Amino acid sequence: MGRIKKKGEAGNAKNYITRTQAIKKLQISLPDFRKLCIWKGIFPREPRNRKKASKSSSASTTFYYAKDIQYLLHEPLLRKFRDQKVLEKKISKALGRGDVSDASRFERNAARPEKTGKPRYTLDHVIRERYPTFVDALRDLDDCLSMLFLFANLPSTSTVPAKMIARCERLCLEFQHYLIVSQSLHKSFLSIKGIYYQANIQGEDILWLVPYKFNQRVVGDVDFRIMGTFVEFYMTLLGFVNFRLYTSVGLKYPPKFDQAKDDQAGELGAFKLEGNLANAATIEAPAQSTNDDEEAGPDPKTQAEVNKLIRQMREADVDGDQAEIEAGEDEPTDVIDKFEPAAPGGDVLPQPTYSANETGSLFANCTFYLSRETPRQPIEFILRAFGCKRIGWDAVLGEGAYTTNERDPSITHQIIDRPVIQAAMQEGGDGEDNQTSQKLAPNQRMPGRTYVQPQWVWDSINDGELKRPDLYAPGAQLPPHLSPFVQNTQGAYDPTVPLEEQQTEGEALEDSDEEVEEDEIDVDEDDDLAVKRIEGADGMDVAQSEDEDDEDGGFGGFSDGEKAAGGDDAEESEDDEQAAERQYQRELEAELTGKPIKQAPSNPQSKAKAEARKRLARQAKEEAEELERAKGMLSKKKRKLFEQMQYTNNKKSAEDQKLRAKRRKLEKQKAKAKA
Repeated sequence: MGRIKKKGEAGNAKNYITRTQAIKKLQISLPDFRKLCIWKGIFPREPRNRKKASKSSSASTTFYYAKDIQYLLHEPLLRKFRDQKVLEKKISKALGRGDVSDASRFERNAARPEKTGKPRYTLDHVIRERYPTFVDALRDLDDCLSMLFLFANLPSTSTVPAKMIARCERLCLEFQHYLIVSQSLHKSFLSIKGIYYQANIQGEDILWLVPYKFNQRVVGDVDFRIMGTFVEFYMTLLGFVNFRLYTSVGLKYPPKFDQAKDDQAGELGAFKLEGNLANAATIEAPAQSTNDDEEAGPDPKTQAEVNKLIRQMREADVDGDQAEIEAGEDEPTDVIDKFEPAAPGGDVLPQPTYSANETGSLFANCTFYLSRETPRQPIEFILRAFGCKRIGWDAVLGEGAYTTNERDPSITHQIIDRPVIQAAMQEGGDGEDNQTSQKLAPNQRMPGRTYVQPQWVWDSINDGELKRPDLYAPGAQLPPHLSPFVQNTQGAYDPTVPLEEQQTEGEALEDSDEEVEEDEIDVDEDDDLAVKRIEGADGMDVAQSEDEDDEDGGFGGFSDGEKAAGGDDAEESEDDEQAAERQYQRELEAELTGKPIKQAPSNPQSKAKAEARKRLARQAKEEAEELERAKGMLSKKKRKLFEQMQYTNNKKSAEDQKLRAKRRKLEKQKAKAKA
């Protein structure tokens, strides 16, 4: 006889434990239990049978694996939580006795762990347990960066202390410095939520979201205690990741931090990197200009020496060219071979280049100036991540600029985000306000400088090349800003491809018919009312004569048996009947509305469209019949699966058709506006 199983010792009752039972087993409070579960990565589970797992008459709502709770019994953080609970009891007892000095002493010792030598707790061992390898930490870095960048932009409140915000901001800036040095940033996208960034670190794509620099309003329906627990864990994680990334490229961690520059909104410029790549990654330019009142210009002595050196170089080039001609052309060159397809239409292989990361130096030869209305922080980060070393901005935007003089002749590009038409200056004014040091009058431009809008920076880095500046000129209608993270699939709507190459034949015919109807409406509006009536009468006579011809031709000497025998003749007769019904419907509508009758197509182009429309309808009918026959050969299970696939494809096709119709409408509106 087998052993009799007792209730509650096997199955769901043994594998699961409720939250109340877990708290009693661990002997900690509910907030500490939440923290422990978040840090250790333990989350609630759903049993198959909640009634059997609860082991009680009351319905429990939250269950955990019993093995997970058993694993938490050996957690070192439990001792810290219990010590904190003991300290709180000591403080409450001292206050109960009226001994305020002892209570304040206990509180001071707990608030100053650096002096007592007993820190509250650290999460270093938790990071090492949850992420055995560095690649595991990189894969979990998306939520970490999004959360820390969010808290770095929040205002300090009672629930979000200022120290936490400063720590988040510092860790984020250190991470951005690594991206600048390693040139790991690849793509970015401006969305309604914020700015998306994508970087590739050691083969792992990391995507995170950074909110815009607006004044955030902290609402009361958000539990910042839970979010603060995540932030505390993520700060430790990003500290570990930054240390590993900095040491991998030969930089010292943490970098030197200048608090004075940070107080003056220096941000990236408040850090100074030390190590092998410190010289290449330094933020400040070697010769930083200032916003002086005098016009910037070269030194006459320096200019004379430069001219003399240029003449010597030209003479040396001439002598070198003559020597090369005498030597011949048999010397090897440094030109890289190209792999071209041997046959037309063959596969195009990726071509070798001198540098493996050419996009990392996209803005290396440019000097930018940011106007005061542009978002300085994201533009500065992107420009530096793609090779730009000289970035200036208005003095009101903060410290760390290469130059604050808008008239600096070394500036090649200026990013501006203001309308072309400016407000008129007040009479007797000097054209300057009290919040800027700009010296240019409204709408004044510096010769030889390229003026673009901020979107030019994002579109250039996403396409890997400098876009045409005239498309992004101030006041110009910008091209659509498309997400670089969407991969275009075959047959789906692609906004970068012309509409004529994507639309189906049926949509093209409908589009041409709409254009013809619009042209007819415009002509009818311009004609006189009397002429309309005459044309309407003529149209009715012609339509009646065509109907009579169709009716006469319908019999045409053919018998009913011959019509039934020929499939093509039957389809043609059905088309004729439908045409007659449409003509009769048009006559009724014209009689009710008092408008002229639309004449049947008489020119060859209209007849060709009608034939194409009939052919498409016939082809669609044949495909539907063939599909039904094929579905009849499938089993019931496969037929349901096929119908689900067909429903999904039809839904996507309908969405693509809506997008094409919307684009067609916009293009027509633009064409009318230009005309």
